[in-house]
Amino acid sequence: MDIQQFLNTNDRFAAGAGCRIVALTEGKAIATMTVTHEHLNAGGVCQGGALFTLADLALAAVMNSRGQLTFGIQNNIMYLASAHEGDVLTAEAVEIADHHKIPAVEVRITNQEGRLLCHVTGLAYRKQAPLSE
Repeated sequence: MDIQQFLNTNDRFAAGAGCRIVALTEGKAIATMTVTHEHLNAGGVCQGGALFTLADLALAAVMNSRGQLTFGIQNNIMYLASAHEGDVLTAEAVEIADHHKIPAVEVRITNQEGRLLCHVTGLAYRKQAPLSE
């Protein structure tokens, strides 16, 4: 199964927010999103939930990259700088612990200039079931 294609097609919320996985290998994923007018909050910057959605898609890709059904159980996000309309964001997720039940992932979201906007950590629960279509 092509996990990248599966998640890009079936994670409808992330797709609707403009998020897309552009690279995936076992234990590492890259997702992107361009900030549009619809992503802006009342303060005129990218809403935190949009940033979290991008990070969550990258987390899901890494957590499921070994082909086993895996769900996030805890995440922490630190917002370090604002994203603005037109910014092209990249979320790079890396598995930092490949535990058979509770894997851990770290995500860094940067803009097109390489500025770090968010740092996210997450834990997941890996089930015995395969990821299936």
